[in-house]
Amino acid sequence: MLIIENLSKTFNPGSINEKLALDNITLSLQPGEFLSIIGGNGAGKSTLLNCISGVYPMDQGRIILDSMDISYHPEYQRSCYIGRVFQDPMLGTAFDMTIEENLAIAYARGKPRGLKPGIRKSEAKLFREHLARLELGLEDRMKQKVGLLSGGQRQALTLLMATIVKPKLLLLDEHTAALDPAIAQRVLQLTREIVSRYHLTTIMVTHNMKAALEYGNRTIMMHEGRIILDLQEAEREEITVEKLVQLFGLKSGAELDNDRLLLI
Repeated sequence: MLIIENLSKTFNPGSINEKLALDNITLSLQPGEFLSIIGGNGAGKSTLLNCISGVYPMDQGRIILDSMDISYHPEYQRSCYIGRVFQDPMLGTAFDMTIEENLAIAYARGKPRGLKPGIRKSEAKLFREHLARLELGLEDRMKQKVGLLSGGQRQALTLLMATIVKPKLLLLDEHTAALDPAIAQRVLQLTREIVSRYHLTTIMVTHNMKAALEYGNRTIMMHEGRIILDLQEAEREEITVEKLVQLFGLKSGAELDNDRLLLI
């Protein structure tokens, strides 16, 4: 379970470039809940994920994950129980290491480190089984360097690395935005399968309104660092992209200025 209480973040305080990025955000997710976040540029979506993961220190508030207060835990410590996939397929993997070696690093997350032989046969078998589920043929390329993979293949691998050791929380920061539509759709399908299989508590940031309504079981909209709309269950199922645009105008008093949000 994730609980966020009164979280605020201001960049460059006291200067002419002062920017209130998050304004007293309060949010809670039940175990296994899959939340999608929509909003225009500068709404605070990625900043929220960066505060949860520890990239940015928050100015005030609390973050509770499975009854553990992680508000002031450093990023490296939070990475033991938070999985994350970024927008850039180049992030999240070591391009000059093999697929197998990348998975071995991910598999060791949160475990005691020490001297041991290389990848065990049992581990290699496990990696092959997980890769086969992706249906991208990567199970037959485990000795190949990650730098030779396409963007979609690398993003699918990154998703697997983030979840091969079940995280308490999975953060997806526009993880399909840099992919072509067909590959993006496949990665989203894999996301749904993995989240469902392991009952992962998940937050997905997206610019795509259709994806925000289609994936997960709850959608919130952010504007100027605030949550202005929270759609759940039956209410969410009845919402269309067109209706969501109307609700944005009513709740924010502004117009959407980003065409990417209107992708259908």
